[in-house]
Amino acid sequence: MTADSYSPSPAASRWQAPTPGSPVHATVTVPGSKSLTNRELVLAALADGPSLLTGALHSDDSARMVDALRTLGVSIRTVAGDGPFGPDLEIVPPATFAGGTTIDCGQAGTVMRFITPLAGLAVGDVHVTAHETALHRPMGAMIRALRDVGADIDDSGSWSLPFDVRGHGHVRGGEVTIDASQSSQFVSGLLLAAARFDVGLRLIHEGHRLPSLPHIEMTVDALARRGVHVEHPRANEWLVPAGPIRGKETAIEPDLSNAAPFLAAAALTGGSVTIPGWPAHSTQPGALLADILPVMGARATRRGGALTVTGGESITAVALDLSAASELTPTLFALAAFADAPTTFHGIGHIRGHETDRIAALVGNLRALGGEAEELEDGIRIVPRPLRGGLWRAHHDHRLATAGAVIGLRVPGVEVDDIGTTSKTMPEFPRLWADMLA
Repeated sequence: MTADSYSPSPAASRWQAPTPGSPVHATVTVPGSKSLTNRELVLAALADGPSLLTGALHSDDSARMVDALRTLGVSIRTVAGDGPFGPDLEIVPPATFAGGTTIDCGQAGTVMRFITPLAGLAVGDVHVTAHETALHRPMGAMIRALRDVGADIDDSGSWSLPFDVRGHGHVRGGEVTIDASQSSQFVSGLLLAAARFDVGLRLIHEGHRLPSLPHIEMTVDALARRGVHVEHPRANEWLVPAGPIRGKETAIEPDLSNAAPFLAAAALTGGSVTIPGWPAHSTQPGALLADILPVMGARATRRGGALTVTGGESITAVALDLSAASELTPTLFALAAFADAPTTFHGIGHIRGHETDRIAALVGNLRALGGEAEELEDGIRIVPRPLRGGLWRAHHDHRLATAGAVIGLRVPGVEVDDIGTTSKTMPEFPRLWADMLA
């Protein structure tokens, strides 16, 4: 689906973005990381014993992953925890994944890319589909790679969802070359399941630049914590030996990318926002905010396990390569709309294949409010102009919706047409935003 073809659902929740009259000063606790939650759910399902996830995210994307794994026969139950955003999760893997099922991935890229290798390990057919707005998302590279290592997939020649995985209870594994330039999730999905392949996996990426490398590092780190040592002999090559995956208790970090709009509020209003629980070291792309926001004119300090961002006198124009943290683009785009000169972000051409064509959607939204931006082959350029209120379209994309909220901090009358789409990774966003501004 393209940005131009989008229309909100009849039940879309319109939302007037608040415009505070003074700098924002707040402490905001954000829910757990979606990327970590869904990786740990998959590894727990593949493990040799039970696992417990504390601080796990409860959102549309994580619910899709839980439903998909339960469909394959994994036992997942909620248990009382001490986190503010919901219970912990106890996962018990089955002896064998069950086939004869249908998995609906919704709009979750992690589900469609991480579950498909598991479906190859099932006994029986698994029909994999998604919400109609997500059927466009790239899957061809994953289908081709899994076929090369012995999985049986019938896609009727479409190289896309929906398709059927003819599960035979095992996947041979071996060596495979993949072009993962459209999504690092292809690499992560294969690495997560590789230890359960008969002979493990040697994975080589060939093609354009591999995006979102921190997400692959996150996958490798999660595997290591469960006893699977992934060798990385050279750039774009990974070796995973066949062997057990350990069941364990894992604490999920806060979602640092979901913290981005709140930290941007401090930068844009000249205020100060603190995010507790900010890890000292993290493979999340959002961790780069502590370096990026100071380049754009804010100040970032760490103390007592928290990150505080304080706004400066203005937003500084930049030219940044965001290939390692492309999911931050919508928030940084919103900041750049108020910068002191034109800003360019590059290394992000692949975000055209996310929930929507994010580059086209951002440009269209800003122009609708009187702003100026243009698409580049591998990025986007923003020229600051006076903005007016108006409709900001979410395009079924949680990060587009929160970018509209950031724009609204400085522009009265901005209305996000579907704030409910933030439930994909942060159902609490409207409440947390209101609490911050209060």
